[in-house]
Amino acid sequence: MNTVIRYFYAPIFFIGFIGIAIWLVANQINKLWLIPMLVVAIAVSFVCERLLPYERSWNLPKGDSKRDTVHALVNEFFNVIAVSAIPIIAVLFPFHGAWPHQWSLVWQLGLAILIADFGITLMHYFSHKVEFLWRFHAVHHSVERMYGFNGLMKHPAHQAIELIAGTTPLILMGMPLEIGALLAYSVAIQLLLQHSNVDIRLGNLSYFWAIAPGHRHHHLASTSSGDVNFGLFTMLWDHLLGTFVLDRPQPRRGDIGLAGNINYPRTYIAQLRAPFNNRHTAK
Repeated sequence: MNTVIRYFYAPIFFIGFIGIAIWLVANQINKLWLIPMLVVAIAVSFVCERLLPYERSWNLPKGDSKRDTVHALVNEFFNVIAVSAIPIIAVLFPFHGAWPHQWSLVWQLGLAILIADFGITLMHYFSHKVEFLWRFHAVHHSVERMYGFNGLMKHPAHQAIELIAGTTPLILMGMPLEIGALLAYSVAIQLLLQHSNVDIRLGNLSYFWAIAPGHRHHHLASTSSGDVNFGLFTMLWDHLLGTFVLDRPQPRRGDIGLAGNINYPRTYIAQLRAPFNNRHTAK
């Protein structure tokens, strides 16, 4: 069982949940079913993290469970609102001719993922370089343990910034509502894998796929050593930016968080306010 989880959990989780979502949309089943499917995915993530944890101590709550739940609920709610707004936005930017509507849903989603990956990765990179952006992104880096669910933990303002960076080209191209819903769902599935506490082994796939074995380096509590592996779905842009790292020991207990900022707020409301407080924003 451990071998199966170690080597096959990630691809089965990704292909399985996204594949079912594509089937639902292709058969014109209500897209709201993607919400309970995400809940199931979160549950599966929790179970597998307990069956085969990378760092056992990261499965133990540190007073952060309720806060992370609120972050996830708020951010996914706004994702639903954003997806629902696609038809309205499309009226303002009616450039539908550029979107390949004749492609299958799989290929349309693949194109959306690649384009969004580029925009979100660049915004993520600049969020570590520009102080104003870092103020909001620091909320995500304040976590002291890595488990799938805290991939959904972001300041809503920073999530909005990344959303705009990743989807503006898609909206301008005339991306349909169905692909927008599938993309938002796929991002959530990817984030669960990217921050997973499962002892995932990917082999050479780690050089391309931006999930936990590579992304843990990004959460290293360091003002410089953690500025690596920014990719959301792929490591492609990290290779081009010169920020890709893999061949060094992965962080363990006590290695992640905000370097030199042990007093960063821990509650949800306090973290919403943190970007506006200079004491909590230094990098």
